[in-house]
Amino acid sequence: MQRDGIYGMDVPQRLRLWADELRAIANEGLNWSNDNPYNQRRFQRVLRIAAELLATQDLRDADLIERIYTENLAHLAAYPGGDAAIFDADGAILLIQRKDNRLWAMPGGLLEVGESPAEGTCREVLEEVGIVVEPRTLIGVYDSRLCGSVTSAHLYQFVFLCRPLDPNAQPYVTDETLDVGWYAEANLPPLSPGHAKRVPDAFRFWRGELKQTLFV
Repeated sequence: MQRDGIYGMDVPQRLRLWADELRAIANEGLNWSNDNPYNQRRFQRVLRIAAELLATQDLRDADLIERIYTENLAHLAAYPGGDAAIFDADGAILLIQRKDNRLWAMPGGLLEVGESPAEGTCREVLEEVGIVVEPRTLIGVYDSRLCGSVTSAHLYQFVFLCRPLDPNAQPYVTDETLDVGWYAEANLPPLSPGHAKRVPDAFRFWRGELKQTLFV
């Protein structure tokens, strides 16, 4: 990782990601040191420290976070997620207003077991704005630590250029969104962290200024 990426974040976000890194180290140790009770004890302590660290930046207490960590010791790598860049004929991008922070973002979310990144991204679009889309190309793969995302876990975020199967389909608000709308690049609403990097990249890709997939 480009270590300067995390040091450019504010302290609360750095603490969240350090907690997640410690959790992953502890999980790997607990998975591979079953025959050594001393290492098991050491890695269990690391897991507890990770929970206490995250609790300083979370509404949940350390005991609950530790139980959640312990129930998922197989989580050793970053979570994958997908966003859909959907443009209309005038070059405006489709954005949703998120419920958690009331800011705007491309439709998307975390992927599920059994689906490809493209499939998961299209599913998220259907769930959030009610339209069926197909992926056209991969715009970029983003490390959440390096593109401004604010999360309690390390993510790899895929951004796909997508288009509706029905060109006349109209997006609508679902139970996962507060609002939806089409926005020109010169008139973007306040963007959710991470999207301030990914949305402009999507516009650059749409205009043909980017010729290759980005890896950020």
